Amino acid sequence: MSLPVNIDELISGKTVEWERIEFKEGWNPERTIKTICAFANDFNNWGSGYIIIGIEDNNGTPVLPPIGLNVLTIDSIQRELNNLCRKIIPNYFPISEPIDYQGKKILILWCPGGSNRPYKAPDKLGDNPRYLYFIRKFSSTVRPTHEEEIELISMSNRIPFDDQVNHLAQLSDFDLSSIKIYLNEIKSDLEQHIHDLSIQDLSRRMNIAEGSNEYLKPKNVGVLFFAKDVKKFFPYVKIEIVTFYDESGTNYTEKIFTEQIHNQLQNALSYLKNSVIREKVEKIEGEAEAKRFYNYPYEAIEEALCNAVYHRGYDNDSSIEIRIYPDRLSIISFPGPLPPLDKVKLQNLQFEVRKYRNRRIGDFLKELHLTEGRATGIPTIINALRKNGSPNPIFETDDERTFFKVTFHIHPDFHVKDKVQVKVDGHEIKLNIEDELKVRTELVPELDQVGTELAPSIKQLSVQVSVQVKLFVINNLDEVVACFDKYGVQAGVQVREQVRKQVEKNKIDNLINLLKLCTIPQTRTSILDLLQLSNHYKNYKNNIIVLINNGLIKMTIPDKPNSPNQKYMTTDKGKKLLEIINN
Repeated sequence: MSLPVNIDELISGKTVEWERIEFKEGWNPERTIKTICAFANDFNNWGSGYIIIGIEDNNGTPVLPPIGLNVLTIDSIQRELNNLCRKIIPNYFPISEPIDYQGKKILILWCPGGSNRPYKAPDKLGDNPRYLYFIRKFSSTVRPTHEEEIELISMSNRIPFDDQVNHLAQLSDFDLSSIKIYLNEIKSDLEQHIHDLSIQDLSRRMNIAEGSNEYLKPKNVGVLFFAKDVKKFFPYVKIEIVTFYDESGTNYTEKIFTEQIHNQLQNALSYLKNSVIREKVEKIEGEAEAKRFYNYPYEAIEEALCNAVYHRGYDNDSSIEIRIYPDRLSIISFPGPLPPLDKVKLQNLQFEVRKYRNRRIGDFLKELHLTEGRATGIPTIINALRKNGSPNPIFETDDERTFFKVTFHIHPDFHVKDKVQVKVDGHEIKLNIEDELKVRTELVPELDQVGTELAPSIKQLSVQVSVQVKLFVINNLDEVVACFDKYGVQAGVQVREQVRKQVEKNKIDNLINLLKLCTIPQTRTSILDLLQLSNHYKNYKNNIIVLINNGLIKMTIPDKPNSPNQKYMTTDKGKKLLEIINN
């Protein structure tokens, strides 16, 4: 059975930092038990660790192709591992998985942070061993200092909130289609085995549930990523984007995202990219290339919001807030940073990051490429701003670290009263940035504040979009796609809202999930399983053939429609529709 990660990206260090991976050419039980103990203690709340046996190490990086192991050696290691882990106090058992990689067999030991830390392991496997604590420091397994040992003991049974069991949830609250889509997106081989696993085995395999067979309960991280209704358990876990059109704060619009947290993040980022980020082009006399820059560089906003989702506290009743003013954008999350970060260090851009609040959320976001490795977020933000010619960000917290706030000021060459070109219904109209922001975020603004010249065009655009979208049915989507192509980003928000009004929510969700799934070719069975339908021709006709006829998915072997190797994949038109209704 496979692990819930992308093996290629794991071994290359793209989604897991090198500090959390240890490569071993061969089996060394005495060294391995200490490393397992260190990963189980998870002293810094970094998340899971991986021991990869069968790949040689070169200063912490893999030597490829792998040396590999033979099948008998792997069987012997797994038998010995069971007895070895009983020597850890309290007992701790990693998840072991033989993998075929580049033509060789390797063995991966997945070691999530334990629920009963601190753990001890014997210093040797002979007679009369001493039992000692072990932790990870950078890429090494070491004994803690006296101060670190005291801190480790103080962490006894103190598990990060995201890795705790949620006693109010049931395994039936998980949405299997969401789990399947996640595994598909990260290209985990585990997706191919979902149909062979019970929900209990799948949940254990992904480490999103814990407990005895009689009382197996979801973990908070599983609920946040895969619950059918996240609001039922975490009504305050949401991202709120509030756009203020003046400094008084009385004239504003808001957009709230309440889905599973990775979908919240992706949809909020898409909204910001399409409705807030703007490019300005200035021609420079005597130079062939124009100067291009943005009011806010998207890369900086993306990193800041991803960090907020990663590091916020999910056990409080505060949402993530994004406040957009004519001259600045702020992202606020609660609570504030963990020590040693404080107000003074933030103001001086001095970042010493050692411990993390959420160890499992980070793993999921990294697999989805929504956040990067440890301590890389702030440099990414600063570099993106400098490259764009924007001012440095302002990081803030209070003495009690009750909040974390990052503020981006608009590029100095974007001025609130500057005029920018906006094309509406084929006509180019000049607006100042303050009014243009309102048009793009709301589409149909309070017209008296925008100007009489703009009013007729905006009204006409609104009517045309609404008429086109009301023709929307699952079986006939050309009008919507054409409308979106014609009016572009400016019409996107209203298109999506009208689409959702015209179609039942479950059909929208099924369509989104199906088109997402089929970005990688899928079998007929996999698609119908996603929709929780039996593999009957009627279901195939109503849910697959209809999408083929409308050009949303296509056969991978079109000349042999009944081939046993036939699969189905999303077309460019399907991807366009997915962009319209899912962003």
